[in-house]
Amino acid sequence: MTFAGDLLVLGIGGLGPWELLIILLIVIAVFGASRIAGIGSAIGGSIREFKKAVRDGDADAPTTKTETTGEATEQKA
Repeated sequence: MTFAGDLLVLGIGGLGPWELLIILLIVIAVFGASRIAGIGSAIGGSIREFKKAVRDGDADAPTTKTETTGEATEQKA
């Protein structure tokens, strides 16, 4: 990343703030502002649910141990 004056120019193919603004305007024109807000909230909800599942998944994991009796079992062929 390089600094051009006070602006940060990203090293992603030379995308600067003006290019990112143009891309944002095109996305808004294609999808509409309300649909983008809905998509953003859906993504945020999905991320929260995923984090909750990961956090709670460790507590829900079975921690039972297999008990051995010490006796050999015969298997009939």
